[in-house]
Amino acid sequence: MKAKTTFHCQSCGYSSPRWVGRCPDCGGWNSMKEERLSATGKGRPLAIGGLTSKATPLDDIEMVGEPRIWTGIGEFDRVLGGGVVPGSVVLIGGDPGIGKTTLLLQALPRLATNGDHVLYVSGEESPRQIKMRSQRLGIASTGLLILAETSLQEILKAVQELQPTAMVVDSIQTVYTDQLTSAPGSISQVQEVAGQLMWLAKRTGLPVFIIGHVTKEGAIAGPRLLEHIVDTVLYFEGDKGHSYRILRAVKNRFGSTNEIGVFEMKDTGLEEVANPSELFLAERPQKSTGSVVVSSLEGTRPILVELQALVSPTNYAMPKRMANGVELNRVSLLLAVMEKRLGMHLSGQDVYINVVGGMTIDEPAIDLGIVAAVTSSLRERPIDRQTIVFGEVGLGGEVRAISQVELRLKEAVKMGFRRCLLPERNLAKLDPVKGVELIGIREVGEALDSIFI
Repeated sequence: MKAKTTFHCQSCGYSSPRWVGRCPDCGGWNSMKEERLSATGKGRPLAIGGLTSKATPLDDIEMVGEPRIWTGIGEFDRVLGGGVVPGSVVLIGGDPGIGKTTLLLQALPRLATNGDHVLYVSGEESPRQIKMRSQRLGIASTGLLILAETSLQEILKAVQELQPTAMVVDSIQTVYTDQLTSAPGSISQVQEVAGQLMWLAKRTGLPVFIIGHVTKEGAIAGPRLLEHIVDTVLYFEGDKGHSYRILRAVKNRFGSTNEIGVFEMKDTGLEEVANPSELFLAERPQKSTGSVVVSSLEGTRPILVELQALVSPTNYAMPKRMANGVELNRVSLLLAVMEKRLGMHLSGQDVYINVVGGMTIDEPAIDLGIVAAVTSSLRERPIDRQTIVFGEVGLGGEVRAISQVELRLKEAVKMGFRRCLLPERNLAKLDPVKGVELIGIREVGEALDSIFI
């Protein structure tokens, strides 16, 4: 039978019998690529060691405690939800050179305990290149096995022979299966390889870490189905110009998706940052206008970050609005509230907002901090260094209650803050905190009167 030719969108996976310039599903231009499927179509998962599956009544399934394998890297274990779950598939994405391979090379040897082996499958680097990197990182382990291979069939044979306790595939875009005739990295290959790796992990209990390339927009390359197949999706974020890196979970079947891990990149590899608040506030200026400290809650961890605002007269008919680390639409909303409720004339001013340290904050608890920073820059009046601000601002100018105030206050006290502005409703439910002046705020105008005494 003649091989079938189809065109697949490399962004969303849409299939079409003929080429079109724009994908009808996701709207992407020039994303349709030709792929040839064998007459038998996609192959089924390869049998490993005679493994089979059968249906089991729900009541007959034996419940055991969810075992976790500790990597010894506390920040990594935190993001994973408390360690690696046997049989889980973890997808890690990030910009080139951000530290994905470094993190896994540091974690893998710690999974090889009691004479066990862990397997690192490299489709991009030779074993000698990986050896050079491991020497620079100070990694020496007889239990870490390196396999330079891109054929999925050969990889599965090696797994059956070596019986490792964990495996890394770097990267999935380089691995291919002979059951498909399309090129490695195509949407069909990525889907098929990910599906067979998932099948392997679930039936053998082998934890599999997959490294994925990212697109120019920062999303993991390949179909969105790839993120649905795996159990956990982690993104490595950070600016190459800075030494710190943030590991963030956007999907996790075994833990919270709000946790983050903070690392610092050094010559010897990635090092954990035990106190991220101290790192992000280390270079805070002494008496600078437009600077305020806010509290962001990432999972169960409160992190204090510096929020900066710059307000300057515009030279254009339409004033500029730019935001780095916070949503621009949220900033525009708050500026409109300031004009309407506080009478501030910002229509002739350019406004720039920046979260120092490369953090991205998407919770409304920093609303009051944005208002305070913009006002400080507009009035050229600095905010006291020992004052911290948090609260959500409504369209009526009211300050609404936020969650987990106790955790945020404990972190503020630990970092030496002596004055805290918070929503009045939260204050009514709090016990007095020794060494900190708590000021309840009902509306935005009261906050500004308390800050700029």
